[in-house]
Amino acid sequence: MKNFNLPNEVIISLERMNITSPTEIQKQTIPIAMQGMDVLASSQTGSGKTLAYLLPIINSIVQTKLMALVLVPTRELATQVREAFTKVTAQFKLNSAVLIGGEPMPKQFSQLRANPKVVIGTPGRIIDHLQRGTLKLSTVNLVVLDEMDRMLDMGMKEQLEEINKHIPEKRQVLMFSATMPKHIIALSQKYVINPQRITVGSSTKAALEITQETLRLTDKEKFPELIKQLNQRTGSVIIFVKTKRGADQLARMLKHENHSAEAIHGDLSQSRRERVIMAFRNSRNRIMVATDVAARGLDIPHTQHVINYDLPMCPEDYLHRIGRTGRAGATGFALSFISTEDNIRWRAIDRLINQGESTPREEMAGPRKPRRPFGGGNNSGNTRRPYFANNSDAKKPYVEHRRRKPQAAS
Repeated sequence: MKNFNLPNEVIISLERMNITSPTEIQKQTIPIAMQGMDVLASSQTGSGKTLAYLLPIINSIVQTKLMALVLVPTRELATQVREAFTKVTAQFKLNSAVLIGGEPMPKQFSQLRANPKVVIGTPGRIIDHLQRGTLKLSTVNLVVLDEMDRMLDMGMKEQLEEINKHIPEKRQVLMFSATMPKHIIALSQKYVINPQRITVGSSTKAALEITQETLRLTDKEKFPELIKQLNQRTGSVIIFVKTKRGADQLARMLKHENHSAEAIHGDLSQSRRERVIMAFRNSRNRIMVATDVAARGLDIPHTQHVINYDLPMCPEDYLHRIGRTGRAGATGFALSFISTEDNIRWRAIDRLINQGESTPREEMAGPRKPRRPFGGGNNSGNTRRPYFANNSDAKKPYVEHRRRKPQAAS
């Protein structure tokens, strides 16, 4: 990190955080951003992009005394970004404000009156403050659009355009997106000027440190199999489900089986969501049952397992879900339950993560011969495997290992 010519106070803070060497996205982004150029970057989740833009922000504030704006899709990501900013600036005072829904306005008014140099927020609440006149963006000289693909998925395009009207035309923009489809590249022209394109790794592949597995089973088999998997595995677990009601119900069922679990979803108050995350972060609860509200932004390094109890509706969300484990080079495990109703959804996920490449070698439970999953391989014709090979297999879950790695400790 010393090669970036950062303030000494920042280097000290990073060393105290045990951060001495940059990740690849940091190595490529920070020097360009510190030169004042616009950046359009994509990288795998968990690659360290938060510091890739926070360090240039801090450098800019120290040099220009102006203001930075960070726009993110979720409350959890906003809170996480501020925590990282606070740690990095621990050696000197730089005020920041987090403007997110679900929090009392007076608390945010107080933060804004303290003249923050960095404002981090979700687009909806940022607009609330702009309309109230409690937030002015006339001195902003650096804007970060983080998780741009997610913001568009959540219908924030118009909100971003409204905020853009309040920001000076002369500004630097750093745009980050886990995926970079054509419509995002086209939309980026409204915000960035001659951006430097940075791509680290594949935006449609999980980190190599994550072992991906699938189990084919009926809906009735899901919960018993989940209990079996939890008993076999060690370490913290995030379980993803489709609905808020499903999250609450599954958490109650797990508690009944003497597992320490809490649910997190969009209907919870912000204070409640923070308590659930903190309990999981501090290992007071081993399990967090979540809807996709937690698929982005959560950076809890000790998360060892992700279990997709329900598959996500959007293929890209699969990558964001399993990206909650295997962060910053750590080993992680991702297991997905696939029922008969999930076949179409799983094929879409498989097409995204394989894109015509040969699928990694698989192992199946029992005597069945390995077959390629949907969408993988170069063989012509139908590669689908029947749901059950024969009647004797009717109660045996079907297992696909996407990578050969040692299983989690028993």
